[in-house]
Amino acid sequence: MEKQFNTRSMIFTLFGDYIRHYDNVIWIGSLIRLLEEFGHNEQSVRAAISRMSKQGWVKSTKIGNKSYYSLTEQGQVRMEEASQRIYKTEHPSWDGNWRILVYTIPENKRHLRDELRKELVWSGFGLLSNSCWITPNPLEEQVNRLIDKYHISDYVSFFNASYIGKNDEEELVQKCWSLDEVNKKYQQFIQEYSQRYVIDKNKMEKDELSDGSCFVKSALLVHQYRKFLFIDPNLPQELLPKKWLGDSAASLFNDYYQLLIHPAKCFFEEVFRQGEVEKVIEEIKR
Repeated sequence: MEKQFNTRSMIFTLFGDYIRHYDNVIWIGSLIRLLEEFGHNEQSVRAAISRMSKQGWVKSTKIGNKSYYSLTEQGQVRMEEASQRIYKTEHPSWDGNWRILVYTIPENKRHLRDELRKELVWSGFGLLSNSCWITPNPLEEQVNRLIDKYHISDYVSFFNASYIGKNDEEELVQKCWSLDEVNKKYQQFIQEYSQRYVIDKNKMEKDELSDGSCFVKSALLVHQYRKFLFIDPNLPQELLPKKWLGDSAASLFNDYYQLLIHPAKCFFEEVFRQGEVEKVIEEIKR
């Protein structure tokens, strides 16, 4: 099979959608076997998981001649945040206030500034002006984790404030986020995956899709939809455009996911059990 998406991203998808629900541990052999379904070879899987370990997302445990991998606390927190946004059923409520984060990170710590920017975009912050980021969502907990993670408490100021500017809040949103571009991406997703959904629903009714095919289709669906976490700020309903397509995309995603997930889990569990994980869970948790 032709390789689809990069190996590291696919590993994140499998941890988020499957592994964390199965005692958060998997044998490297099972992970390699699962990634083969997407065209990734053993070498690329081992290189990607090693890189994720160095970055603090996963940790390894050696038992006998087998290596097992599980999410670190940092990895579990990120997966939980991502899951809540991917499988959300409604928009966040809004208290009418804005959270404002301002930083003055010195030039000799520029790498921290770059990392922080990436984290803020992922969390849904919008850039109001140079080094000044805002969000209508109560992300105090996430911000405090970022400050602790990068040890930047001396360089960051964080406020909870009201907007009393002369322009309305719609213009404020337009200045900070390119929602028209996000809407176009949602439109593309709907056009492509609504057709796939109809085709696969018909195949399922005729029993023409194998468990392995459902596993691949489900994982790629989640992987594709997960990209919206990096561009959709998850704004409250009051701040969204009238013709917002995010809700239609979310409905399509959930319908398609539910169509595939049962046979997909059957395939995953068949491969997962080959690692005899249940025998080593207690030792890994010590």
